[in-house]
Amino acid sequence: MERRLSTENHDSQGEGATSPDEREAVEGELQGLKAFAQTLSLDDLKGGSWFAKLLTFSLARYVEKVDAHYFRTKYPHLPPDAVADARIQLASRYAGIEGGLSASAYTGAVAATMGSGGGASPVTVPGGVASFAVDLLFVTQVQLRLAYDIAVLYGVPLDLDDPEDVWKLIRVAFAVKSGEMGRGAASKGAPAILRPVLKKVFSGSTLATAKSLPVVGKYLLQRNIIKFAIPVVSVPISTGVNYWSTRIAGRHAQRIFRHDAQILEVARRVTSRTHLHDELVWVLWLISTVDGPARDDERRLVHEVTSILYKLEKDIPALEELREVVDLEPSVVWAKVNAARGDRAGLYDAAVLAAVIDGEVSAGELTALRDLADLCASEFDAGAIRQEARRNRW
Repeated sequence: MERRLSTENHDSQGEGATSPDEREAVEGELQGLKAFAQTLSLDDLKGGSWFAKLLTFSLARYVEKVDAHYFRTKYPHLPPDAVADARIQLASRYAGIEGGLSASAYTGAVAATMGSGGGASPVTVPGGVASFAVDLLFVTQVQLRLAYDIAVLYGVPLDLDDPEDVWKLIRVAFAVKSGEMGRGAASKGAPAILRPVLKKVFSGSTLATAKSLPVVGKYLLQRNIIKFAIPVVSVPISTGVNYWSTRIAGRHAQRIFRHDAQILEVARRVTSRTHLHDELVWVLWLISTVDGPARDDERRLVHEVTSILYKLEKDIPALEELREVVDLEPSVVWAKVNAARGDRAGLYDAAVLAAVIDGEVSAGELTALRDLADLCASEFDAGAIRQEARRNRW
């Protein structure tokens, strides 16, 4: 019976020798990807359409099985950080095993074939390109599913029917936006022997065959072409490149989704600590915009808080009124806070969290917090606020 691999069937056994179960799992998944690769042409690879097809192939059934309940059952007594570490190690080992299995089929001629082969030629005709395609598909799939695993583990909702969520998953899985995943992290985390190779893999070198590719396909195809166009690439080096690139991708995803989870926790905390929900919305938006447009983390916090409040009580005036505001005057917010009945301390605590959530606190935010502290009968401590902001840097 075929053993399927989706970074879900075996736990990590550390960085020691490959186990028979791990090798069998990788070989089983390779068989499925070889069949999928036979449906692609060189045009699909060079034009980038392979990635859209793989996205559906890799995630359609996977997301139906892998959810929060799946991880609670598989790792019943471990916190999210520990499970994420295990998934990253597992995916990295599988990627390394596949690199070792596939490397012997590659030659430097693969890059030339990608540039000169007939557009409609099936990738199964040139054997080297076929193996190249399977390696590209395998590593891409492992890293894509790993990022999805980590999002689920940290309770970050991703709706794969929503284009924005799909694009976020892709950006996180492959660091598409910044392109810094390999350049910085590889030098810090990889063994010395692999660093020169990884730097070339992620160097952004211009390849004539990749200039017209869509951003995701270009990035991923270029990465693999460079890897196997390096004359000194051997089985150990290929294994190491796959292992460390997947490890780096996993750590990148963990950093992003863990931070998203922290913002969700803050949103739940601030909404539970005050009954002044209308005033809370105004205060959070004021602090987020007092020194200019809201930053990503600030905007995310307001979004999560308003989403929670909307589910709790849909008739909060601020949820409608804020849509009409362009320039929010502090005096308007202070008047609302001053008129509020009940304990206002929760509003000040929420405002401090909003000010420090992005790892920095500006002079404008401190001024607003000082004014709010007076209205809420709370203690204002600029030094403590700056220290809290430093703790939030990531």
